[in-house]
Amino acid sequence: MRITRCYVPPPLQPQTQVMLPEATALHVVRVLRLRAGAELTVFDGRGGEYAAQILAITRDEVRIAVGSHRPIDRESLARIMLLQSLARGERMDLIVQKATELGVHTIVPVASQHSVVRLAGAAAARRIEHWRQVVVSACEQCGRNRIPSIRDVTEAASACAAVPMQVRRYLLSADASESLATALRRDLSESTPEHRELALLIGPEGGWSQGELEVAERVGFEPVGLGPRVLRTETAPLAALAIVQALCGDLR
Repeated sequence: MRITRCYVPPPLQPQTQVMLPEATALHVVRVLRLRAGAELTVFDGRGGEYAAQILAITRDEVRIAVGSHRPIDRESLARIMLLQSLARGERMDLIVQKATELGVHTIVPVASQHSVVRLAGAAAARRIEHWRQVVVSACEQCGRNRIPSIRDVTEAASACAAVPMQVRRYLLSADASESLATALRRDLSESTPEHRELALLIGPEGGWSQGELEVAERVGFEPVGLGPRVLRTETAPLAALAIVQALCGDLR
């Protein structure tokens, strides 16, 4: 029987009792209909997970006993930063969810000149918080015990410039003469497993402006393709992540 996994904000400690977060408690009680005595797995995002058991349910509050710590790590061998142009509505939620399942380390929502979606101020803050909850739910589902980082919405030029110098950088382009897989195989032959850090830059539904392309290439982003077909902005990152994980990560 599959045991329910729940994220509980840190710090968790073995042999303690804690209350589940309100939203998690509601899900456990009203959706899963678990009862006192049910076993859980809980994690706090700092690595590893804990055996746990429901002690008591009062209305919509759930108190659990935290058991032993299990040092289980399901993180990718590749440290991947996804610079993703903003996509409309549920498309961005899908990207964030699936990128988490595929082992991405950091997600940077990118505002570009041709982005259909515009976010700023309070609206941007609300969306970032929403995406962070999407990430947590995806981690609960897929077994990750560390929470990927979601950065603030950033203009394309600033996002590209902020990528650390040691990170290899790839810009997904339908016009590129070299494929992502070819570029990765070449670059992997020149690096060690301990230095598999890379950034993927994914364009918006309306495409990059010429100025944005020039800035990206000037700071070291290499144009690469994904094959003969033009992929949507919600399809391209998932295809690219699968290629990366197959070649230098943990997809087999």
